[in-house]
Amino acid sequence: MEMQNNQDFLAAIQAQFGADVLAHDIAFDILNIEITPSQIHVVIEWLQQHPTLSVNYLTNIAGIHYPESAGREFAVVYQLHSWKNNIRLRIKGYLPKENLHIATVTDLFAGANWMERETYDFFGICFDGHPDLRRILNMEDMDYFPMRKEYVLEDATREDKDDRFFGRNNNEL
Repeated sequence: MEMQNNQDFLAAIQAQFGADVLAHDIAFDILNIEITPSQIHVVIEWLQQHPTLSVNYLTNIAGIHYPESAGREFAVVYQLHSWKNNIRLRIKGYLPKENLHIATVTDLFAGANWMERETYDFFGICFDGHPDLRRILNMEDMDYFPMRKEYVLEDATREDKDDRFFGRNNNEL
């Protein structure tokens, strides 16, 4: 069975993980799949070890904060690539602000080490099982996570800056 396009990848993933595939779409020729957060490690490991899919490259891990989405305030996004099939895919898992824990993928991709540390450093998302989860770019004694949309960006007295231009509504803060 030769995988040739995003639809083939999606069909294979849905056949294997059915109920754990919560949503999917294709944007800019990248397959986007939302997976149950507790199953993300299992899905990525399966994709990596599958002889035909051969998802062998982790491009990036990133965090996103959606403060207005109750129960889905944070997302962890994995951007993966199958060199063999020339297919890129993005796997997302949404986490509630009360439970910012997800399994590490450092056992699958060594490069995930620094990416997970950066995501922890800026968003406070904990990667369970990570070998050295600590701040990587910010001061160790910081008691907040600067990429969260919980803080006003600029001094409120300034008239030349407007949080709306940064994806924030002044009324929410």
